[in-house]
Amino acid sequence: MTDAASRAAEVLREHRESIDRLDAILVYTLGERFKHTQAVGRLKAEHDLPPSDPSREAHQIARLEDLAQRADLDPEFAKAFLKFIIQEVIHHHEKHQDC
Repeated sequence: MTDAASRAAEVLREHRESIDRLDAILVYTLGERFKHTQAVGRLKAEHDLPPSDPSREAHQIARLEDLAQRADLDPEFAKAFLKFIIQEVIHHHEKHQDC
């Protein structure tokens, strides 16, 4: 292996290690987020509140789009990602309503 190829392999390994760490952070962060949203769902069910809050959802989507732009992330991707999470949260809240 040439020096350039060896260096490229090392840089690739470093990037992949960073990606693996970031994936773990994302998973643990989502787990923590869902703990809080499930608590919100239980609270909403206890007080007979609707499982979704369209006003808050719109605000959060706008906020995430702004954060995405500042983080140099495609805002449409960020918006789609948050909408997916919101749908899952609402699903959990609806399950609490049924209990």
